[in-house]
Amino acid sequence: MSVLLIAEIVNDELAVDQTAKSVTAVKTLGPITILCASGENSKAAEQAAKIDGISKILSAKAAEFENNLAEPVTKLITDLATDYEFIVSPATSSGKNILPRVAALLDVMVITDITKVISSDTFERPIYAGNAIQKVQSSDRKKVISIRTANFEAARETNSVPIDTVSINQIETTKSSWVEDRGQSSDRPELTSAKVVVSGGRGIGSKENFDIIEKLANKLGAAVGASRAAVDSGFAPNDWQVGQTGKVVAPDLYIAIGISGAIQHLAGMKDSKTIVAINKDEEAPIFQIADLGLVADLFSAVPELEKKL
Repeated sequence: MSVLLIAEIVNDELAVDQTAKSVTAVKTLGPITILCASGENSKAAEQAAKIDGISKILSAKAAEFENNLAEPVTKLITDLATDYEFIVSPATSSGKNILPRVAALLDVMVITDITKVISSDTFERPIYAGNAIQKVQSSDRKKVISIRTANFEAARETNSVPIDTVSINQIETTKSSWVEDRGQSSDRPELTSAKVVVSGGRGIGSKENFDIIEKLANKLGAAVGASRAAVDSGFAPNDWQVGQTGKVVAPDLYIAIGISGAIQHLAGMKDSKTIVAINKDEEAPIFQIADLGLVADLFSAVPELEKKL
């Protein structure tokens, strides 16, 4: 049995944390080959070669792969699929875009958001916003799997494995074309890989008031998150959203401020190592899963906490 792991590559840079956590998730399934499909000047394959637990790197460099369009990457994967029983990737927006296409072309099912490998054909995944765990068994000849990486530790980077260059067949690129990427640059850690996350909810009250969340995050060297209610209210940008329809995080410390704890939000952060909640409503559901809870007005408690820090 062998595994083809699709590396998470953003702007021709390897997303090391997502890729290394995926290696940890599937290391029991067999020898792991990482596929790096990237632009011609990318060093992603060299970065991936350092991850412990892998046996080989396949490097596919071409202009068609530079912006991670699903169609050319899917064609590449299906061309390589013959030699692998498992085709896996992190359950990121990119992975969720590519893997269903791969599965359809291979005429197999796609198993999404796994949190545990039980055996070579059986996996666990959360359903109903994380309130139940589903055990999935597949008899498909090839398993196409996305991994919820927040549930796994990242593999270390002390390795050095060979990098093989992939010969690329003709790739049709007329179905879609890259226009531009829009993203917010920040000196803060990336939300899904941060060790500390400070999140604000609808209780923050306004976009201007979200400044107190950012000040606290700056003191802690933390990423900033938000509930869907805060995002829908325009208090925070969409890429800060944590929850069932946002990003799934599992940091060492998660501080939820002005967040009531709707089940959709809990699905995205309840695996955090330590959860701290600050809310003036002592009946808020967030306190049911919090390790530390402070019933207080956030507009006095948070600035005081930030000042003491």
